[in-house]
Amino acid sequence: ATILHLVHNLIHEEEETEDKPSQHRMQNVGEQGHMALLGHSLAAYISVLDRERLRKLTTRILSDTTLWLCRLFRYENGSAYFHEDNRDGLVKVCRLIINARYEEYASEGYSVLSFKQPIIYQSASCRPGLGQHLCSQLGLPLSSLCTVPCNTIFGSQHQMDVALLDKLIKEDVEAGKLPLLLIANAGTPGAGHTDKLGRLKDLCDQYKMWLHVEGVNLATLALGQVTSAVMAATRSDSMTLTPGQWLGLPAVTAVTLYRHEDPALSLAAGLTSSQPVEKLRALPLWLSLQYLGHNGIVQKIKHAAALVSITSLPLNHRPSLLHFCLCVEDELNSPVVLFKFSQEMSAASSGGSVEGYCAGEKEVLDAFNRWLGEQLAQLVPTSGVDVVELEDEGTCVRFSPLLTAAVLGTQHKDVEDLVEKLMELVPVMSSTMCLRQDFREETHRHAATLRYMEELSWPGLGAVRYEPQAEEMDESRRKQELEKINTELLKKLQELDTDIVFSTGPEFGTEEGFIFIGMVTEDVDVSELVDTIAALGRDIEESGRLLENMTEVVRKGILEAELQLQKANEEKLMEEGMLRQLPLVGSVLNWFSPVQSSIKGRTFNLAAGIVLTNTHLVHFLSLCFLTGQRLFQRPGASSDSFSETSSIGQADETTREESVTVSSSIHPPPTPPAPEDSHTGSDVSPQEVQESSEQVQAQVETEEASEERPSEDQEVEQSFR
Repeated sequence: ATILHLVHNLIHEEEETEDKPSQHRMQNVGEQGHMALLGHSLAAYISVLDRERLRKLTTRILSDTTLWLCRLFRYENGSAYFHEDNRDGLVKVCRLIINARYEEYASEGYSVLSFKQPIIYQSASCRPGLGQHLCSQLGLPLSSLCTVPCNTIFGSQHQMDVALLDKLIKEDVEAGKLPLLLIANAGTPGAGHTDKLGRLKDLCDQYKMWLHVEGVNLATLALGQVTSAVMAATRSDSMTLTPGQWLGLPAVTAVTLYRHEDPALSLAAGLTSSQPVEKLRALPLWLSLQYLGHNGIVQKIKHAAALVSITSLPLNHRPSLLHFCLCVEDELNSPVVLFKFSQEMSAASSGGSVEGYCAGEKEVLDAFNRWLGEQLAQLVPTSGVDVVELEDEGTCVRFSPLLTAAVLGTQHKDVEDLVEKLMELVPVMSSTMCLRQDFREETHRHAATLRYMEELSWPGLGAVRYEPQAEEMDESRRKQELEKINTELLKKLQELDTDIVFSTGPEFGTEEGFIFIGMVTEDVDVSELVDTIAALGRDIEESGRLLENMTEVVRKGILEAELQLQKANEEKLMEEGMLRQLPLVGSVLNWFSPVQSSIKGRTFNLAAGIVLTNTHLVHFLSLCFLTGQRLFQRPGASSDSFSETSSIGQADETTREESVTVSSSIHPPPTPPAPEDSHTGSDVSPQEVQESSEQVQAQVETEEASEERPSEDQEVEQSFR
């Protein structure tokens, strides 16, 4: 239980760290899938049987599975090799051919290949890296690999050019080379097109070459009606099948069917084995084929073919989907649907203009089609659509249910949802493509504040960046300011109530600070959008500049206050002398000869940006009281709503000295002012403290009496005027 818990944590540890749950397409493991998984554990148990019983059992399993596959896919008198890597069967077939064509290869080895260099021919549309893998596994130089171009004038652009292949073979024969193998496709990996297998087989018989066929269209051999192009694959010398993908069987090996009469050469090439354990590779497929039966297998392949027809018909006949260019084969029951977004169709249907995109037209369309494939895969994950890169058509969206329908459990409802999502995304892509030019022109109109970037690989309206207007900043300072403003601008744009997506764009390959705008609908006002971006950027820059100015004012005020305090300390030192600064001597001197401190408190006026002493502050508060003006209020404001009491309340009442000073400046006290040689701290005598308290109490009583006599207050104000 502990080990199983550890395995569970290892599987789900990435999901725990992610904020959003993963939306990866999971394989639909039905009961037939459990049967295939059971075969792996059952094979491990069977391997512990005694050798004789194991030999009989594995021979029966291997022979039954081979016979069923040959009958199911119309491959008579064939043998089967089961392998994990779907390229491994072709490697073993190549070794078989080398052993058969070079009689002394078993004894002399690779030295016999130097007399006649073997040549392997493959189509330009075959799996990427397949030929290089063969050469590396067989120890052959890359010069032994010949890539045959596809048709350029007649026929499909994904089919091998048979006439050109014939010419290449003749040239190699004349050069003393040995044509060894031809790899053909019954359903290319990208577009699903089938080569002219009949003509290729005749050409191989003419030059005594081996014909190997692979591709997804080989699955249709199990159906009752098979096209002639695919039916010709049954004449090939070998072909590789992937029943696990076609039937939705997890962890099931690939199978290579081949025809050869010499079992010794097959054993030397590794196509057969004398080890009974290796024959157990066929057990999961043996169990699954029995569980599904012939009818179940045919039904799964037929269901996938039906999904293709209900997908291609809406794309061909619905006017709303004219923005797409279908790239399907010219056969009615082709198992692959390939489509892409077409700029010409988009411009013609919407009446917009796409001038200015001729140079990067292909790159822009590739970006849009890549976005389309990703959106469809995310919105309808069970459809199994993916994105493919083709040499001539560029980026396209592919729907190949033979590869995905059984694995993902795709149903008719999923295909209907796929077509529905297509109809929703088409107008958005069309309007965005047409408005890209308008967006570029609008940003150029705001060239003083906005900078437009021509990012052809971005599937959206475009990319823009706000440029700071300050010119006195250096390069590093300007870069920091630019990043700060655009980061804040992106946050504000994302907070807007709109369906437009604003982001930082691709992770790599773009300049810093740009804001990328995604797809938009046709009702979007591009000029208003650009104006909003410019206005928000301007507001962010001005608010940041105001904050910087306030920070600078505060900093200067602090420095000025520090200088004034330092100057006051120096004046105090000059007045009191050095002896008074000594701890013991200073106390004695202060006792015999007290001195009055001249240090005054200071206040920093944030609005005015200046440092005020207590004297200035009192004068400032007095003026505010007399004019009825609030603190930091601009001149000319009304003073009727503010009383004298509230105005006085704005003053600093933390010290008794300031309260007395303010009161005495407005209402002359009835008691005489304190003498100039008053003392502070411990130097003040009790008698002086009592007199001072009586003086303050008299002043407060005078103020209370003055509030009851408004006529006297008016006379005081007139006297001040």
